Amino acid sequence: MRYLITGGCGFLGSNIAAEILKQKQNELAIYDNLTRKGGEENLHWLQNQGNFSFYQRDTRDFSAICEVVKTFKPDVIYHLAGQVAMTTSIADPRLDFETNVLGSFNVLEAIRLFSPKTTLVYSSTNKVYGDLEFLTYTQTPSRYCCQQFAQGFDEHLPLDFHSPYGCSKGAADQYMLDWARMFHLNTIVFRHSSMYGARQFGTYDQGWISWFCQQALETQKNPRHQFTISGNGKQVRDVLHAQDMIALYLAAPRYIAHARGQVFNIGGGMENSLSLLELFQFLEKELNIQLHYTQLPPRASDQKIFVADITKASQTFQWTPRIDKWEGIRLMLKWLKDE
Repeated sequence: MRYLITGGCGFLGSNIAAEILKQKQNELAIYDNLTRKGGEENLHWLQNQGNFSFYQRDTRDFSAICEVVKTFKPDVIYHLAGQVAMTTSIADPRLDFETNVLGSFNVLEAIRLFSPKTTLVYSSTNKVYGDLEFLTYTQTPSRYCCQQFAQGFDEHLPLDFHSPYGCSKGAADQYMLDWARMFHLNTIVFRHSSMYGARQFGTYDQGWISWFCQQALETQKNPRHQFTISGNGKQVRDVLHAQDMIALYLAAPRYIAHARGQVFNIGGGMENSLSLLELFQFLEKELNIQLHYTQLPPRASDQKIFVADITKASQTFQWTPRIDKWEGIRLMLKWLKDE
């Protein structure tokens, strides 16, 4: 198999790439502009894992992505390159649009023109569903709850793009589905909740499990360490560990005949749902610390809850998350300590 990963030096891309490199019969090409924090570190790490072709290019460059697709003729493309932070999209909406919409359109067109049998798996987001404020929420001491979707949100949830990030990812998401309809391309869309694990260089804007684990480890070194959170900490997401992500992405192309042109909500499911406050309680107990943080106003268009109903993905790809949230957070802490 020939695999091309756009954004292959990011968190998700580098994890998938490393697993592909373990299977010696595969050919791998990575396409990344190395602007993301941790990108160069992940590239150097991957270069120690095996041999692959690397293209330091940008998906906004149509001729560049066309050249790679035409020459390499990948069996599978994992399109993971993109602008990933809502705050960045608000600060620079043009960059967000060009990266997420134009870049994704360029990848689709390169496939249509030069490699139409390629399977394309696109990493989308739960943000295409908007802020979900039309729902009714209750509160416990540690989290928000939504009885209308007690088992999580499935793919029938109406689209409602909020924020430039929601618009750009949503537009690319819909291009992926329509190019399957109109041009018979083999596309699959994964709408992700929260992902975490090794190789994730979390920031305040993105990668919240990694970021708050970093803050906890800083507190362990300096008990007076302080940080900020947005909102009251009761926001809930379901978390999916890198090992489970890898298993899903590598399985998906085998089911392309059934899955093409479809969208799947992806996360850890209700049993792996977690609020910020619940994460903090676990970290305090695990590390024997007391966290000190200040609350800021909630972020614009932030969802009180998003937990993916993964029934469709589980049935389609014969896949189920195996890493429990507490085990996964312990693995995250260990990686951060060793890094």
